[in-house]
Formats: sequence, structure tokens, C-alpha cells
Amino acid sequence: MSMISRLSRKALVLPVLFLVACDSEQPPAAMTPDTQVLAPTAAEPAVAESEPSSPAGVPAVAADAGVKEIDWDSLIPDDYSPEKLLAEYQPENMEDDDPRAAELMEKLRKLWDEAPVRPELDGRVVKLPGFTVPLEGDSEETSSFLLVPYYGACIHVPPPPANQTVFVLTEPGKGTRLGEFDVVWVTGTMSVKRMDNDLAEAGYTLYATEIVPYEE
Repeated sequence: MSMISRLSRKALVLPVLFLVACDSEQPPAAMTPDTQVLAPTAAEPAVAESEPSSPAGVPAVAADAGVKEIDWDSLIPDDYSPEKLLAEYQPENMEDDDPRAAELMEKLRKLWDEAPVRPELDGRVVKLPGFTVPLEGDSEETSSFLLVPYYGACIHVPPPPANQTVFVLTEPGKGTRLGEFDVVWVTGTMSVKRMDNDLAEAGYTLYATEIVPYEE
């Protein structure tokens, strides 16, 4: 099965919740047939607050540590269930002037920005596929970008929760030039350092050692 043709349950539910709350009468963009999503066909379950340091400050990793291929569900703690909030408010039954709508949106935004991460991923060497949202770079290479699980995130549709947004840093001279929503595999050392950006809250920072085009 194509890794871009499907998304596992948790990773699909999370971006949809915010869209449902925004407008319960329109189908959420993340569920339209043209929307691309991706997740590896198989991956083992995976095992903060400060500005990310430079790639030189990457946590030490054992020399014999292997690369662990993960999917986006692997970034979500098992007890993180924002869908319970939607079940409580039932936005599909709200009228446009329902005062609870603003209350729900405020709670959802807080739940998104404060989404917990998996601390056991800190320092692990991982390989993760995703769509790119370039942040910094020049004509030769992109030095930092967001990696997100579905097309359009942070630009055309609301951003994913913090635990579904990864801030990627590359070493000078070892990056590649990336476009908006290029599909790539990123390999590197994962950190649970958060990054606050104008576009989104990233719950993870990934110090990339390899970025290659996604191929099925």
C-alpha cells in the first residue's frame, strides 16, 4: 500500500478536529479526496521549553545506535486524546451563534500548542517521512523547515498539534534546497526541544543528517 495514500488513525484525527470545530457545516480539508497524507506502511511503536540549539549541540548517541524508521503516530503519547473534547462539545450540533464555540476553539488551540511528546524519543536516530514547509535558507539550501504529516499544513489549513509538527535543522553545507510541501525522508537525531514559530508550535526538533526525496 502506498505510504502517501493513507494516514494512520491518530495522525488523521488530530488535524481534522480543529477544522471540524472551525466550521462544522463544511467537510474538513484534511479529509477531502485530493489531500495527500503519508505514513510508513510499518513501524515499531516509538518510544520542554527552550530555543533549539545548533546542530553541534545534538545529544550524544551511541555509536552502534541504528536508525529507527517511525511514523507520525509514534510521536503521539498513548494517553493524548483530544477527540474527547469534541465529544464533550459536539460542535456538529452547534449553531453559529453558540457561545460555546469560542470556548471550544480556545481550549482546542491550547490543546494543540501544549500537545505532549514522547520523551523516550529524545536522542534517538530516526527516519521520518513528511511534507516540508521551508523556514530559512538561501538559493543553495534550506537550513531549517517544518516537517508535517499532511499536505497544506500551516499554510492552506490549520497547523497540526505540536506533537505532529517537527522543526528540522540541517548542518551548513549538508542541506538541500526544498520547496513548499516537497515530500521527503528525513534522517537525524530527534530532540524533544520545542520551537515556537509564527506558523506553528513544533513539539520536536530533528537535527538532520540526511534528506532525500520520498520514493515509494
